[in-house]
Order: sequence, then C-alpha cells, then structure tokens
Amino acid sequence: MDRLTAAQVFVETVERGSATSAAAALGMSRAMASRYLGALEGWTGTRLLHRTTRRLSLTSAGERVLDLSREMVRLAASLTAVAEEGDSPQGWLRVAAPTILSEERLTPLLAGFLRAHPRLSTDLRASDQPVDLVEDRIDVAIRIGHRLDPGCIARKLGDCRSVLCASPGYLEARGTPRRPSDLSAQACLTYTNFGAAEWMLRSGGESATVTASGPFRTNEALALRRAALSGIGIAMLPRFAVAAHLDTGALRLVLPGWEPSPLPIHALYLSRLHLPAAARALIDHLTEHLPREEAANCGEAG
Repeated sequence: MDRLTAAQVFVETVERGSATSAAAALGMSRAMASRYLGALEGWTGTRLLHRTTRRLSLTSAGERVLDLSREMVRLAASLTAVAEEGDSPQGWLRVAAPTILSEERLTPLLAGFLRAHPRLSTDLRASDQPVDLVEDRIDVAIRIGHRLDPGCIARKLGDCRSVLCASPGYLEARGTPRRPSDLSAQACLTYTNFGAAEWMLRSGGESATVTASGPFRTNEALALRRAALSGIGIAMLPRFAVAAHLDTGALRLVLPGWEPSPLPIHALYLSRLHLPAAARALIDHLTEHLPREEAANCGEAG
C-alpha cells in the first residue's frame, strides 16, 4: 500500500478525530482508511493510536509518527506545487473572505482570474467569522483589519476605505450631523467585528474618536448595509459596498469631510507549507487588481 496515502490517512484521522471522517475527506471508504492505518502500524512496528468507542488518542510512538507523516504530506504538496510551476495551475483552490467583500469585489475578480486560469476551480467560503486555515482546509483567507493569525504569512493586498452614511429618510427625520460630536445624539449602527464602540475619524490634520451607540448592531456587514438602507440609523461601511447606493441617492454621506481610518486588506496562507502555484497566482491577481478597483471607487487616479 502507498505509504504517502497512509500518512495522509493518519494525519486526517488525528486532526478530524475519526477514521470515518478522514475517509470522507479523502474520498475513500471507512474500511480502506482502516487498512491504511493498519498498514502504517505494521510498517512502524508499533501501535500508533489508542482506540475507544468514543475517541482516539495518540500513543507516544504515534506522536512521533504524526510529526513525520505531516512532514511527508508537506513535502508531497511542495513537489506538486513545483510540478505546477511548469504548467498552468489546476485543481481546486479554497478561499475564505468576508461576505460583503465577496459580494462586491472578490467574486468579480475571481471571475477574471478563472478566465485566465481555465484549469482552476475555486471554492469561496463567504463569512464574516474568522476561519481556521488548518481546520477548515483553506488555501487563502482574505481579511480586513489589523488582527492577523500569528501562524500565518500575510501579504497586503490594499486598503479598505470606509464612509459614514445613512438613508435620506433617516437624515430628514433626525437631522444631518455637522461635526463628529453630533454623532452622540444620533442612532449609530455598529459592526461588532471591528470594535463597534469606537469610530476613529480624521479630517486633514485633525482626528476625533466617537463612541458609537444605537438601536442596531450586527456581526454581518451585509445586514449592516441593509439596516442603513432601511433608515434605522448611521452606519460605517466600506466605500466599495455603498458606492452604487450613494450614486442612486438611496444613501447619503454623513460628515463627508471626515474619513474613518482605513483598514488593511491581507491575504493569509499557512506559513508551514510552501505556497501552491494556484494560491500564488490568485494572490498576485488580487494584488494587481484590487487596489485599482478601490482607487477607481474612491475617485482617485492610479
């Protein structure tokens, strides 16, 4: 039996907690996964797992073999990546990104990327909740904000510029703020993932920090945009997410002379593995095209 496959089965079994889950992830039967585990114990001449009806645990030898098996899988992935370098990238690429970025920017950019790489397919996981790149088997995660995973390599793709905005109906009913301090008397809609309580604004050399509070908060940016469009209050949203609504008048800028602090956009990938050719190609594509779209969206040249 193939020792590399046996190592993959062993790693998946430990990480997923059962041979059944490992078999499903690797596209084989439960019986075949058990055969690979048995073969690996035969090759090493020792028991690697303590098995009970409820859980698996590693023996001392199993811990050492797990490290070696992970290294085998890593080297195999590296060889595959090198082989791809001489050809166009192919296979599946798993990408995770925030919902509103996926909706407004990433999906159109992925369309162009896939046209340029017809042998590639992407699995986009859109969620505002941070993913675990190892547990969720993500090749590239796109993050907005300063908090990055310590075990990952981060490559900056650009900056996310935001605005304060509200519906015309809300502003007519509650009045239009003229200075940051006026926001204390307004209904502020907040996004819990980015420090909802404080909005940091700047205008030229001035800066202001506003404590934002109101009747609505959410951990999902699309819901925050919908709340602003529904006239509940004033929201801080990425400029790219509201540009069309500002153009149509469905939303209006609030304090247009004051800009929220920009947030960096990064691509994250695991540092313990060599970056596959497909992931590298995607990051290069986003690095080239995402800043252009943001600059055009902000009405800037370049």
